Amino acid sequence: MPDDMRYLKPKEFSKPFIEKTMIFILPDRLKDFRKDLYHVRKRENEDGAIYVPLFRAQCILGRDPIPPEYHGPFNAYPFYSKVARNKRHYLDYYMLFVFNGQPDYAKFRSLTA
Repeated sequence: MPDDMRYLKPKEFSKPFIEKTMIFILPDRLKDFRKDLYHVRKRENEDGAIYVPLFRAQCILGRDPIPPEYHGPFNAYPFYSKVARNKRHYLDYYMLFVFNGQPDYAKFRSLTA
């Protein structure tokens, strides 16, 4: 994640995914990548880890007004106030930019380096 990325949180988180009500503030230089930020779930298999997209993150730009029902901005990590858990273990969720191809990734890297 870029160091200057922030997030907003609502007055009350929704259940079961607190992440669905969060809004991430992207720096203006990353405006073309708002559609590429996803909440993902890490799954382990015999070949290693696979990240499966759960849902797209809500994003605004730094110049956009902050919705009145939200607090912040806060630094992007750590942002969890509580961790999801099923009957047997805690669930790990991550944020990843998911790109359509190498050119999009190269453009993103040039803007965040």
